[in-house]
Amino acid sequence: MSYECMWVDSPVGKLRLVARGDALAAILWENDRPHRVKLEPLTENLDNAVLNEVARQLAEYFAGRRSGFDVKLDFKGTEFQRKVWATLLTIPFGETRTYGEIAAQIGLPTAVRAVGAANGRNPISIIAPCHRVIGADGALTGFAGGLKAKQVLLTVEGCHFEGSQQQALF
Repeated sequence: MSYECMWVDSPVGKLRLVARGDALAAILWENDRPHRVKLEPLTENLDNAVLNEVARQLAEYFAGRRSGFDVKLDFKGTEFQRKVWATLLTIPFGETRTYGEIAAQIGLPTAVRAVGAANGRNPISIIAPCHRVIGADGALTGFAGGLKAKQVLLTVEGCHFEGSQQQALF
């Protein structure tokens, strides 16, 4: 089954929405690293119902009218990656977790770096909220969309940062 995509504007820049069948397969960043998420071939389809629904829900999220998403997700990755990404979905709106907390939650407390690597390959940014994962010291750390985008997303959710968290952006 092939992938269909469309671009949408957002407060964090252009986002490429990708669907496969009746499910969302990815939300990618305009300046995403090549091959961070491999989904090919891609065909643009501005009439795709799944993509238009995701665009609508994202607009509501950024406008402060939505705290959760209701779309079918199609994660493509290893079993370990899918376990990490499923755990991201359990982080409540407006809250953060550390990589260590995610590792402990999946029952592998020493797999902090592997959790970080899986988080970095999350294909469904924003909806599978990898932006809610922060460093053990509370600093905003690695994010495919960039640290400024991570700060915007967390601010949309009501998180405010001071000290080392803010300094990590510059």
